[in-house]
Amino acid sequence: MEFLEKIYAAAKARPRRVVFPEAEDARVAEAMAQLAAEGLCEPLALGAVSEAQVAALVAARGMKEAMARRLLAKPLYRAAAMVAAGEADAMVAGADSPTRRVIEAAGMAIGPAAGVATASSFFVMLFPDGRDLIFADCAVNVAPSVEELADIARASAATATALLGRADVAMLSFSTGTSGAGESVERVRAAAELAGFLGPVQADAALNAAIAEKKGMGAGAANVLVFPSLDAGNIAYKLCQELGGAQALGPFLQGFDKPVCDLSRGATVADIVAATAVCCAMS
Repeated sequence: MEFLEKIYAAAKARPRRVVFPEAEDARVAEAMAQLAAEGLCEPLALGAVSEAQVAALVAARGMKEAMARRLLAKPLYRAAAMVAAGEADAMVAGADSPTRRVIEAAGMAIGPAAGVATASSFFVMLFPDGRDLIFADCAVNVAPSVEELADIARASAATATALLGRADVAMLSFSTGTSGAGESVERVRAAAELAGFLGPVQADAALNAAIAEKKGMGAGAANVLVFPSLDAGNIAYKLCQELGGAQALGPFLQGFDKPVCDLSRGATVADIVAATAVCCAMS
């Protein structure tokens, strides 16, 4: 079964309540209708401000009630607070909002997942040979620190477990093991040690069993590739698209306590439906 078919089947098996703070956008409205018709989720538009939403913001950030109510006047914050308050299971936004605003609202109301302090992004890369991989971070963190790289790896492992059924994480570098040195290599090495994953490792050793055995690094069966910088990740996923014929789904957000999806502002109805299904599968 193809990846999206599996995701749609999983979403239908356990429909989640998904809040769309941009329901007035024609594309979002059409996607919500399609999602409901196909039984992929229970789409929710923004409701009125509730006491549970106020309490969720106050509890999350220790802010005064008056400040919480002011924030809840903003659609993104109210949607995130609905998730935090248990009024929705996930949030899908970004069709008409910048990524940073979606992250700010989710970070303020929902907060980070256990053991993760850094919001990040991932792509699901679907290759013609049947391999499905997680690439991270290709859209949010420009030059992640050791701690941020470790967070990205932890969040990506949770993502892969939820979406692909297993997580074999490789933290990539231009050097494998102790074969090279330099600031970026040492940063990846420290992050790999902190998170407990394979690294630093070159991409071929991460993906090819024969090369991995020759270099003494893992089994060459990684399905999660964590890149040392946004430059590397963004370049890699686009090369895979253009030269390798891969399909890139995303970017999706990860690292939050509840699922949050950030849409491209150029997203089509089909994009929104697919992204929502992936978001549901992560909950």
